[in-house]
Amino acid sequence: MCCTISTVVFALVAAASFSPVHVLEFCQSTDRDCHSHDRTTSDSIKSRWNMNASNLIQDLEQFRVSCKKLLEAFPVDEVDGNFVRTVKNCIFSKSIPTPLKVPLRLAAVSKDVIEGILDVDMAVTQSDEFLQYASGGRLLPGSVPLAHRYGGHQFGYWAGQLGDGRAHFLGQYTNRKGEVWEMQLKGSGKTPYSRSGDGRAVIRSSVREFLCSEAMHFLGVPTSRAASLIVSGEPVIRDQFYNGNVRTERGAVVLRLARSWFRIGSLEILSESGEIDLLRKLLNFVIDEHFSSIESDDPDKYLVFYSTVVNETAHMIAQWMSVGFAHGVCNTDNFSLLSITIDYGPFGFMEAYNPDFVPNTSDDEGRYRIGAQANVGLFNLEKLLTALSPVLSKKQQKEAKIILKGYADIYQMRFHQLFIAKLGLLGDEEEDGYLIAFLLKMMEDTRSDFTTTFRQLSEVSVEQLHNNNFTQMWALEDLSTHKLFSDWLNMYLLRLRGQRNDNDSDRQHRMRNVNPRYVLRNWMAESAIRKAERNDFSEVELLHHILSSPFVTQETAEEAGYAARPPLWAERLKVSCSS
Repeated sequence: MCCTISTVVFALVAAASFSPVHVLEFCQSTDRDCHSHDRTTSDSIKSRWNMNASNLIQDLEQFRVSCKKLLEAFPVDEVDGNFVRTVKNCIFSKSIPTPLKVPLRLAAVSKDVIEGILDVDMAVTQSDEFLQYASGGRLLPGSVPLAHRYGGHQFGYWAGQLGDGRAHFLGQYTNRKGEVWEMQLKGSGKTPYSRSGDGRAVIRSSVREFLCSEAMHFLGVPTSRAASLIVSGEPVIRDQFYNGNVRTERGAVVLRLARSWFRIGSLEILSESGEIDLLRKLLNFVIDEHFSSIESDDPDKYLVFYSTVVNETAHMIAQWMSVGFAHGVCNTDNFSLLSITIDYGPFGFMEAYNPDFVPNTSDDEGRYRIGAQANVGLFNLEKLLTALSPVLSKKQQKEAKIILKGYADIYQMRFHQLFIAKLGLLGDEEEDGYLIAFLLKMMEDTRSDFTTTFRQLSEVSVEQLHNNNFTQMWALEDLSTHKLFSDWLNMYLLRLRGQRNDNDSDRQHRMRNVNPRYVLRNWMAESAIRKAERNDFSEVELLHHILSSPFVTQETAEEAGYAARPPLWAERLKVSCSS
């Protein structure tokens, strides 16, 4: 398939026509819950958790995970050991984490995850027992650690077997709300899929993963979660920018969670290897566990599954764009089948608005620039369809191609909805797309800050807009230097005046709820990392706290300059795939 989405789709200018044909009647609501497709766990499971908020788990010996469902569902690698090898005819290999060398230190912990998802009292995280369990030194009761086998297309090319090269699946945990979460350690040592790697992660990348996982959640973007970050004194050798400047860093482990860690590459490796029975088995499992609206005996269930993933992936990428997030490495092995954001590496939140923003210095050609993410999603969904083809009839394959042609329309619709909300517009009028595109083009021309421009439009009054009074609003001051700013402003004010039963206070309130004041800018993460590498985790803690309420103005954040114009040294920052 050769369908592409022009980069200017980022500015809501449709450059290609796509047939809006879908198998499913997609949810049009902006409500996040509308797009959830996880199975609701039975009341019988919920009933065993008859505890209140003060009745959390006090002893980790009482905390149990289970690997039973996965071990019963799939064949496991017949070869034992963590040595690197080509693996066939299985989904997982058994793999024991390699403990980090002492001393260990808890650098960060998410109360929202620990208590809200894992039902564990925060006091437990201060114990040596927690340090051991959350770093791979001890195994949780019920755990049979596994490394997942998958493949993937990396930078557009099939890379063959990849897999969990430094991550260990610990087990599934069913919490008191009946939710099933898969727990995984990242940076916990070698597995059969480590290739030439050492199985470790360093403080630098682990701080970024911990902070961004949680920040994205509180921004309302579907994402994996991070429970804790543990650092060690273990030396880890890295060439951060692949330029021969090798240095010794320190090892770290993130305890992270997701409803599922299966990804497009999980299916690709089976299809590419001709393991079709196992492909069908994995598909059935994913559908039964996570797509409860699909009937297991539906002859079109794989087609409906594909349609759902197309829809949800379009929604996820539109949400990325609405907060200025560039993933950095949108390979098929980093794209979740549940359409959640996973595998935080050389990501970046765009500062000066630029559709060609590339956060990853390893991406020489800009394949994964922010303005190309919708196109990359299309490419990845094409590869998913290729992987599914062996289990689809010829008729279903044709229908799947029609579904894929609808991807651009779904993406554009969701993007449009999100940016209408960012401007505080009610309803949907014919000129709204032009109003948004006009604004984005001015932002590009003036290099206006993406996050702060929208936030300051949320905070400024209509009277201030009328008077061009942008005192202490640095992003709007930048934007107002554009020669066409007055033309756009008049259009915007006219649109706002036409909104019945609306007032300025309500508009500002709506806009502040969707336009964050704080995002995890690379310079903020870098400042925290530099301190963390000196065993000062105060800024990691501060950022985690602030980014848990990104839409609320906070005194400590203002004092730290997190909403101010980025420092000059921020422009020189680089991030890479080395982690």
